Amino acid sequence: MANITIITVGTLKESYLSEAVAEYKKRLSLYARVDEVNLKEERIRDEDDAAEVARALECEGDRIIAAIPKGADTIALCVEGKQYSSEELAAALGKMADGSGKIALIIGSSHGLSPRVKSLCYMRLSVSRLTFPHQLMRAMLMEILYRSFTILAGKKYHK
Repeated sequence: MANITIITVGTLKESYLSEAVAEYKKRLSLYARVDEVNLKEERIRDEDDAAEVARALECEGDRIIAAIPKGADTIALCVEGKQYSSEELAAALGKMADGSGKIALIIGSSHGLSPRVKSLCYMRLSVSRLTFPHQLMRAMLMEILYRSFTILAGKKYHK
């Protein structure tokens, strides 16, 4: 059974998204142990100040790196990542689960992830060319993981 850690920056405020995350986490528990690490988003006084945004991302990056389980294969969710089909992602996750058995997926704040965090990751994943709020992405990621593991188990859910 794989050990999955989902590291996110920012809080999940909407109850309907929390309920979706909880539902998919429950479903996924048949295939993997899932831990969630929720980190505080850095305050940025001036959203237009690139240096302040970069500083905030680096501070968040320090906390993200500290939260990555030792020996985990890491996946950064980011816009410049590679897009996979459901079957391709399932295969990649299956290799990681069969290898180290530990997978850490990282969702940054509304400003993204620091370049340092991205450079440390084994994989960069883009779910879509569209942009989604990071809170919604948490629920989407849980469904994506559930879909991947049902594919690996030979279930019909993904059809």
